[in-house]
Amino acid sequence: MAQLIDGKQISKEIKDELKEKVAALKAQGIEGAMAVIQVGEDPASSVYVNNKKKACEYIGIRSESYELAESTSEQELLDLIERLNNDPKINGILCQLPVPAHMDENKIIRAIAPEKDVDGFHTQNVGALVVGQKGFVSCTPAGVIQLLKRSGIEIAGKHCVVVGRSNIVGKPMSLLMLKEHATVTICHSRTSDLQAVCKQADILIVAVGKPKMITADYVKEGAVVIDVGIHRQENGKLCGDVDFEQVEPIARAITPVPGGVGPMTIAMLMNNCVQAMTGEA
Repeated sequence: MAQLIDGKQISKEIKDELKEKVAALKAQGIEGAMAVIQVGEDPASSVYVNNKKKACEYIGIRSESYELAESTSEQELLDLIERLNNDPKINGILCQLPVPAHMDENKIIRAIAPEKDVDGFHTQNVGALVVGQKGFVSCTPAGVIQLLKRSGIEIAGKHCVVVGRSNIVGKPMSLLMLKEHATVTICHSRTSDLQAVCKQADILIVAVGKPKMITADYVKEGAVVIDVGIHRQENGKLCGDVDFEQVEPIARAITPVPGGVGPMTIAMLMNNCVQAMTGEA
């Protein structure tokens, strides 16, 4: 029976620690505020944005909401970001992705001042991660590191296989595991014999975007399995990229979906917001 890595509980621990930190900062006269921008009314984006606002309220920082129509022009969005960049009362700026098709996502990400980029997507922050300098780290990979550390799972010296090479999860995840002294293999859709490569992993991190793709045949006995995926099945239930029922009996530890990686993303976003208040990033 695998150890269940409880992201809900660990994220609550982190948010409670941040709540104390924010209270201490307020006592010194340091206030924090995060601007949350959403363009359009994508239902999934609305849920995420709402969860982020609730988390801000919980830890004690103000959130300013900017809900823009789908028809908003790219220039109007860029002008808003510029105004928020120059507002000393705003510590963090988050533009919920994806943006509508008529906008250049990369241009939007680059427009946010690196010191306010609490998502950790700006090329300056990504570059800082590559060379080991200070900067904001993408929230989902940062959350995975906290899940492993706070669950007592040794990373140093282990072989970590990351399935997926996205800019938001796969690439930063591999860099963070390297930083923690793991030996890292990155896999993707062109990897030859993916099953054999995955089976070598002591720690298998899956962010591939395909429901239940990773079955027991991909997992070494006693491996730690982190499932970053989330999908809604036809029966309405959520599942991840890993077939939990198949993999759980052979894994040493595993994250469930929901309640694994998901809550950690928002906890680490709040961590970045608090770092932005103190200038620690």
